[in-house]
Amino acid sequence: MPYSKQRSRESRAAIERLYITMRHLFIRGFYKPMGISGESLKEALLTLKPEIYGDITDPERVELNGLLYVAERLPKGIEECRFIQLVAREGFEQAGYTPFIPLKRRRNCYRIDKDRMYVEMSRGRSDIYDILTHLTFLYIEAEKIKNHAIDQRGKTTDNWKQLAEVVTKLENDKEIEEKQALVYLSNVLGRTVTETQVAVEGFKKSYGCNNLYHFAYWLGQLAIEESEDKPKREIKVSAKLREVVGHHVYGEVWATAIKRFLAEKDWLHRPIHIISANLHSVMNALYGFEALKENKFENLMDLAEYTGADKTGKAADVIQKYAGKNGLYYLGDASGTNLSVQIIDSEKLDFAKLPYLKNYKTGDDNPVLIVMDYAFGEQAYECMDELLKPFEVENSATPLNIQSINVMGKAGILEGKKGDLMIPTAHVFEGTADNYPFENDLSPEDFKGSGIPIFAGPMITVLGTSLQNRDVLQHFLTSTWNAIGLEMEGAHYQKAIQSAAQIRESISPDVKVRYAYYASDNPLVTGSTLSSGSLGIEGVKPTYWITQQILEKILS
Repeated sequence: MPYSKQRSRESRAAIERLYITMRHLFIRGFYKPMGISGESLKEALLTLKPEIYGDITDPERVELNGLLYVAERLPKGIEECRFIQLVAREGFEQAGYTPFIPLKRRRNCYRIDKDRMYVEMSRGRSDIYDILTHLTFLYIEAEKIKNHAIDQRGKTTDNWKQLAEVVTKLENDKEIEEKQALVYLSNVLGRTVTETQVAVEGFKKSYGCNNLYHFAYWLGQLAIEESEDKPKREIKVSAKLREVVGHHVYGEVWATAIKRFLAEKDWLHRPIHIISANLHSVMNALYGFEALKENKFENLMDLAEYTGADKTGKAADVIQKYAGKNGLYYLGDASGTNLSVQIIDSEKLDFAKLPYLKNYKTGDDNPVLIVMDYAFGEQAYECMDELLKPFEVENSATPLNIQSINVMGKAGILEGKKGDLMIPTAHVFEGTADNYPFENDLSPEDFKGSGIPIFAGPMITVLGTSLQNRDVLQHFLTSTWNAIGLEMEGAHYQKAIQSAAQIRESISPDVKVRYAYYASDNPLVTGSTLSSGSLGIEGVKPTYWITQQILEKILS
């Protein structure tokens, strides 16, 4: 369907309505998904028709890729729960509850009883909007399942009764007749048997959620029971969570732990380089050649392919143990941010044994690297803002000697394909007047030898990847914005950096900033959205090319 300015305006208005409604419901503290407030969220999401949710507007067909995408990001068993409560860190572990974390979102979750799920929200507003959007999608699909499960007389269909028996057998570890079960499930989902079989296999491969039979049945069952005047489903927000959100409570604890460690090592005055990235590529690039020296890797890509292909994890263990003895310190998170950190003392590195370094410097001012795991949305501002503040002890404040801030991330691309590279020249915050042009110390020329397509230009920092649709993205691509991609953290990072450099003056205005992203998806191409699957092995090459360029800039 061609790009429509009218649809783009309607979609952007729908995003704004969702954003305002979710903020209102958060402040209010509760709502019922099938009540007036829940209906307003559903109406806005259906108007928006996000690409990631595929067939959400089809009244008959349940969106299968979207179901798996959401199931992997919500706690296992949430489909069985009538009551979901979003909470702060409120002592559940101390009370004896064991937290579990969804496969693809770092959230501590607690199953209190068969009807109640508590989800810890310690990563800021973006995390809250993300989960509320996913839950709204689930309730829309649950209504479709319910409509297939009940006939015109209000009685449950035979397909639904048979599916209930299948689920009961699976829960009791009994064998089922797979061919028959697929037919029952496909009728309930409004999909073909072939489509249903593919989706069932997708759920089987994901250890982070229940099987599709179970997941679909319980979504529909709760919707049916609610239509029969049984207890209504409800989402609540704890008073503690409403009190702490937006006040950097967790980010301050996280940043203070890092600065206290640096102070204990007497490293506050050494050159410090911050890298926001995964926790394996920098470690592998700095320590892998020596830890696995019997392999005699000629370059970083050889090392990357070797470690990426090692499904046993043995290579990673060897590198990690070697790194731990040679200047890498791991700071596990105890703050609630779910952001682990590696601190690397480059004084312990032998730069001559890193074949990708063209030039390198050694001496008394060897830098300290702070490698922080990926932040999530607005959490990036909270954590970076706190990290760039001086270290305060009693009445003294010691600024950190920050030399560069480097952000490597994955993002959606608007031209090109999965695995391509994006070098931003500015971050534009969607739905606001907040625009952050900056001088990126990385350029397309740095990646010329990679053989990977490279795009440079402004990038859009979005409120949530699950709130984007084709018309909004086409607007950013084809209008005077000329945007190359979308992600969730860039504007938040740059806001913190510019505030620290230009307003607080806690870091030098000459601090180098480096941003580079690799494409995890293209939401404008059918079959290439985030819900179509992860990047997998295709992500190894761009990840390590970015890592190599960042380390060359820092160490050369």
